[in-house]
Amino acid sequence: MSHVPQHVPFQLSGDVLRDAVVQYATNPIYLDNGDWENHDNPYRRQLRPQVLPHLDFDKVPGRENILDYTSLAVQRLLTSVYEADLVFLPRSGLKGKEEDFQAFYSPANRALGERIRPALERYAFGFLDDEVETSGKWTAASLDSYLDSLDMGGGEERSPVEEAVTGSGDPARAARMWLVQFAPDFLSEASPMVRNVLGHYGPTQSEWFKVVIDEYGYGVHDTKHSTLFERTLESVGLSSDLHRYWQYYLNSSLLMNNYFHYLGKNHELFFRYVGALFYTESSLVDFCRRADRLLRGVFGDSVDTTYFTEHVHIDQHHGRMAREKIIAPLIEAHGEGIIPEIVRGIEEYRVLVDVADTDYRAQIAWMDDQPELKKLHGPVYEAIREGRVTAPVAHLVEPFNELSNTHCHEGDELCHIVSGTMRFESGLGSSLILEAGEGVVIRRNRLHGADILSEECVYEIHSVGDYRACLS
Repeated sequence: MSHVPQHVPFQLSGDVLRDAVVQYATNPIYLDNGDWENHDNPYRRQLRPQVLPHLDFDKVPGRENILDYTSLAVQRLLTSVYEADLVFLPRSGLKGKEEDFQAFYSPANRALGERIRPALERYAFGFLDDEVETSGKWTAASLDSYLDSLDMGGGEERSPVEEAVTGSGDPARAARMWLVQFAPDFLSEASPMVRNVLGHYGPTQSEWFKVVIDEYGYGVHDTKHSTLFERTLESVGLSSDLHRYWQYYLNSSLLMNNYFHYLGKNHELFFRYVGALFYTESSLVDFCRRADRLLRGVFGDSVDTTYFTEHVHIDQHHGRMAREKIIAPLIEAHGEGIIPEIVRGIEEYRVLVDVADTDYRAQIAWMDDQPELKKLHGPVYEAIREGRVTAPVAHLVEPFNELSNTHCHEGDELCHIVSGTMRFESGLGSSLILEAGEGVVIRRNRLHGADILSEECVYEIHSVGDYRACLS
């Protein structure tokens, strides 16, 4: 069984695709705003449409470029397209947000989103074609051996993510940034999964529905898993509004969440989702055990970790269900030809976990290194000014309270303030105040933004490529 080819007739490309993307993203609810956070408005999500005409959505990036800005833009777009299928209502009510509600769920917005979705999915997930290989003869017996070989029990040594949090100069800040990365998934938990319990396909459908029922707390809102996660966020001083922290979502966090919408939305990938479901439910047991330990180590007894401790219990059951009640009956009913897709779902998800872990660790290091990167501004700027380094430069003049919504660059950049004052944002709870003559080195692919604090700010962005070359 093979997946859909990368090039299919109904997919847009080139200028037509770019124009369609821009048309979608210029919906007023997707424009930049003047605040770092979205306050109880699930329809507002900043897509930076002014940048989209300059991006190339045709060439599928390899893994080495999957964290570049175009990929971030694509992930933000896809999140908005997928979520038009879900029902979101502000907890404070719709009053004052009626127009945003209509704009998000309008036929025009949904139709424009569906028009660009296939091409954006190809861009977002095409790199997995080069990362995962499932060819060869697969049998039920070889699948059992493969599943048995997967190490999902974990050990007692700290994971790289745990090391990033506990080794950070500000572990509480790092832990909050980490929790925020799960909000796109956990606050609407199991929504992608519900896409695959619709229809009619026998007893397996009912078994899958049992997993969904568990996620929704058997109809009791206080035990619904997303409710439990809201309490976790609130217990560490974070808001549980949907997409409150949109600007702080990392590229890879949206990639992980979108992957399951991608599999659920495209039913030709049903068996791939089956594999991913098994792996996520099985591996979450160790993940949640570690999360509970990590959060208690950082915040003490004040943190509510019920979301994670509940999963330690329930996902042991879900892992067995996925293997015995979903995978095995599907193979028996539909033959061993579906096994490569099941394995592919597992292996693709494992790749995405590695991408996300790497992205998060790099962002925490970037946040921790802000004071040092501010100091490095001096020698890097001197190298540019003396002509030892040639770097293209953009000259910008912005007024008070002009907010550069979060983004990243495809190479190292140097921000140099000529006059005025800027707040430079490098992550949730992480910022620098930059005055005239000061600046900061901006690392490749690191999420950041800026806010102008003076009446006017004149600054320069130098594209240095690799800032370390400026120091040699």
